Parts: sequence; C-alpha cells; structure tokens
Amino acid sequence: MSHQAPDIVGVVGPHGELITIFDLPPADTRRWVIRRKAEVVAAVRGGLITREDACQRYGLTPEEFDAWRDAFERDGLAGLRTTLRGERTPRRVA
Repeated sequence: MSHQAPDIVGVVGPHGELITIFDLPPADTRRWVIRRKAEVVAAVRGGLITREDACQRYGLTPEEFDAWRDAFERDGLAGLRTTLRGERTPRRVA
C-alpha cells in the first residue's frame, strides 16, 4: 500500500498547520472527532495519501469518506459534526 507520493512531504491541515503522514490519526482510530476527520480529508485532498489508502487504513467505506469530504467542502469543520449514527447534529434554537 502506497501511503505517500514521493514528492509530497506534508499538506496544509484544516487549521493551517502542516500535516505529515506521521501526524495523521492512528490506523486503529475508532472515535472520529471533527479534527481527525478534517485531517484525513486534508491529507487526501493534498495528495499525502490516496482516498483508497485512507479507506483501507481507517476501515471506511468510499461513501463514508466521500460524505466527510463533501460535508467539509460544503460547511467546513462544522459539517463534520455528526452523531454516532452519522447524522448531522441539529442545532437547537433557544
């Protein structure tokens, strides 16, 4: 499995920081907080790892990864806020 293109050392992360392959969440990650999802999406978008590698490494379906990517592109970090069922958390208005 090829995780990294030889000429790409790092990519810009969701908060403007440099992310390298060593900064990505561990392969056995089970609790997907917004930051971790965004780091994986940024790594794929920047060419640090491929979509297929990300799915294999983290046990994601291609559809699940695509949902993360689409939510991030549409709504930024807030789009990655989900419940355990993968539904967006509704905001309550008081």
